[in-house]
Order: sequence, then structure tokens, then C-alpha cells
Amino acid sequence: MAKIFVTRKIPSTALDTLMKSGNEVVVSDVDRALSAEELLEKAVGVDVLLSLLTDKIDGEVMDAIGPQLKLISNYAVGFDNIDVKAASERNIVVSNTPCDEVNEAVAEHTWALILALVRRVVEADEAIRRGAYHGWEPGIFLGRSLKGKTLGIVGLGRIGTMVAKRAKGFDMKVLYTKRSPEPEIEKELGVEFKSLDELLSLSDVVTVHVPLTDETKHMINNETLGKMKKGSYLINTARGPVVKEDDLVSSLRDGHLAGAAIDVFDNEPVVNPELIGMEQVVLTPHIASATYESREKMGEMAIGAIMKVLSGEKPENIVNPDIWDNRRK
Repeated sequence: MAKIFVTRKIPSTALDTLMKSGNEVVVSDVDRALSAEELLEKAVGVDVLLSLLTDKIDGEVMDAIGPQLKLISNYAVGFDNIDVKAASERNIVVSNTPCDEVNEAVAEHTWALILALVRRVVEADEAIRRGAYHGWEPGIFLGRSLKGKTLGIVGLGRIGTMVAKRAKGFDMKVLYTKRSPEPEIEKELGVEFKSLDELLSLSDVVTVHVPLTDETKHMINNETLGKMKKGSYLINTARGPVVKEDDLVSSLRDGHLAGAAIDVFDNEPVVNPELIGMEQVVLTPHIASATYESREKMGEMAIGAIMKVLSGEKPENIVNPDIWDNRRK
């Protein structure tokens, strides 16, 4: 019988499966992110940790939990909250939850943000709620049409590709940038590869879909924002620190960018107060993947990885497969 700690109750029926698995399962009894101290208080001595992206798990935390820790099952697609190198050095398996349900949800939310931003939906909604609507007028809340405009996708992975597919319905030209061109996707979707600088200068809307790494941290900064087309829009549903928020504020304040829609933040959960006060900015609280379908699948994958590892099977969604043969047992 293994000891398992779930750092926060997750919205998935798969959690019931885990609770009935015959293992000793403890789920955090507070519905919020745990502090480092609270996490250790509950997790010391466990064999498996089911973590969320709000849990910072480094080598020190792993050592404090104990040498019996076999698996960190991360209920998230990304895993920048976990020091994977430290886990591998300790032969601890790390898994995550990449799936089409999450990718579809993020792609859909990206388009929800694009439309809300260019058609000024949030501003208009707020005006009605405060009683400022007095009848139709020809010049209020004028937005931009997407037809014939250029969409620039920074990072054409699974999510970026799904965003590109949806752009066809708006008759937009689509540019993309990534480490190397994707000729097959270009042929299938009619998209065009550009360098980052070219993409920024040519796009009316730029949407970011890269993982958070040392290379991508603050890749959208004063320099890159300055290369964006004047009057263009920025969308970020990737990771907050990809965009340097102070620099984004400056670009919005001086009018270089027409607007921005942000789902993730540089210092979550803290949001730059200047962004909050800007009418040309749409903000959502890290909900791009928040659909019933995606959360259910994430739970299935996170708990499926736990059940497989405990039975000696290698999960498909392992982050550090090289250590499998030498993993802790």
C-alpha cells in the first residue's frame, strides 16, 4: 500500500478511482494553493505526490519528503514548477498531463480573447452594466475586423497549430515562427514560416504559444515589442513570464500596441495594477484550459500515471523517461 498526497482537490471523477484504489490517499483539505510549509507538513513520508502547477517542487522539497518518494504526478501540461533535473538525479519519476482536450481548450480561449479584444466586448459589456448605453450610435466602441488581417503565432506546437486551423474561418493570413520550419503543416494549413522579427513586424495580432524555458523567459520585452507593428495586439495564453509585464505596460501606455489580452501573468497571482486599469487590456485568471472536458482528462492522466507506476508499468506521459530503469521502487 502506497502513501499518496494530492495537493488540492481536482475536478475529475478519476479522483474517486484513486480514493478506492486501496492505497492511503490524503487530499488537501483546503481549497487553495498550499504554502511550502503546508505542503511539506502533509507530504513528508509519501510515496507519490500529485502536484499542481502552483506547487513549487525543487530538490530540497524532494529530499524533505523523503527517499521513498517515487513519483511526482503533475496535474498540468507544463512542468516548469518542478525541478525535473533534480528529480532525475534522485531517480524520481515525473509525469504530466498533455492531451488534445487541453490543447483544444487553450486554442478556443485564445480565440475568445482575440475576439473580445479586437471587438472591445469587455469594454462594451462594462458600459452597459454601469448604465452608459442610451441607444445605438455610429461611433461607439469601434473595433477591428479580422478578415484579411495577419495572425502571427509564436510557437507552432499542438496548441499553436489548433489556433492556426481556426484562423482559416476568419480569412486571416497566418505566419508562424519556431525553431525550424514545418513544411507539411505549411502545406496543410497554408501558413508561412518567418523569423521572430519578421513575424512581429508583419502581424496585426501576435499570439504566444511557447513553453517557459530559460530561452523563452521574457522573450517578449521592450526590444521585441518595439518590433511589433504599430497598432497591433498581443495575446498570451502560454506562461506569464514569457512576457515582461512592465515592458508590455510601457508599450500599451505609449500607444505602440493597440491592446493586449492576457490569461497568465509574470508574477502570478499578482497582476500588474497598471494592466488592471487599462481599458485596452482584457484579463482572465489563468483559465485557458478550464473546460470540464480538459479537467476530466487531466485527472485521468495524472491518476493513470500513478496507478501505472505503482504497478511497475511505464506511463506514456513521463517527463524524464531516461531514468525509468533506475527509478526508485
